Amino acid sequence: MSHEKESRSIPSLSQVERTDEDDVKDEAVAGYLRLHPEFFDRHPDLLHGLVRTMTPPSRFSGDTVVDMQRYMVESLRGEITGLRDCANEVIETSRTNLAIQSRTHAAVLILVAAPDVSALLRAVNDDLPILLDVDVVTLGLEPGPGVQPMIDGIGRLRTGDVDRFVGIGRDVALYREMVDDGSVFGAGAGLVRSAALARIRSGEDSSTGLLAFGCRSDEAFHPGQGTELLRFLAKIVEVCLFRLLPIPS
Repeated sequence: MSHEKESRSIPSLSQVERTDEDDVKDEAVAGYLRLHPEFFDRHPDLLHGLVRTMTPPSRFSGDTVVDMQRYMVESLRGEITGLRDCANEVIETSRTNLAIQSRTHAAVLILVAAPDVSALLRAVNDDLPILLDVDVVTLGLEPGPGVQPMIDGIGRLRTGDVDRFVGIGRDVALYREMVDDGSVFGAGAGLVRSAALARIRSGEDSSTGLLAFGCRSDEAFHPGQGTELLRFLAKIVEVCLFRLLPIPS
């Protein structure tokens, strides 16, 4: 039998997958393969598909014998599945991180472009929630010589509020469950469930404050998350405040 005739006579897997399986006897298949040991050399794609899907045979029978061959094959298949899932998770995480980075860069460009304090506060309150996919963003300062009461939009924190919410000696705090009486998020306090707070300073030897991000979801922020981008945004706001706030006399 020529190779060409044999190739034409062999149906594809899709053609034989669910046809009359009982018509093809095990003995006939085994006998054919014994007579044609080079069969899989001519059809490596068929062999590859069978190896991936076939059930490995047990080498021994009986309740007292452990089949190590089957155990090893199934173990390797499990490892391959685990590696595939791990790779997919890494890819998805990388995509998410890239999207967050892009959003943060866009937010920074809007902040540094603000020509005055009023424009900066509009960017914080109105633009950052949209860009960063959160529900509320506020900026608040404790009393100090660099804070002008006539500037609308800057939250009025009480002395010691920053240390109370962020912690003494700390620059960032993440809350899975945020309890706020309105000191941080103002009118949006009742909406916020989880929050990220970053300490800011309006200038050298001046008052401290908070850049606060709040979400209605209690899973948006939680301890253990990375805080590098949050710290970066807080530094940008610090620079803008120092540049734009009136210098106290």
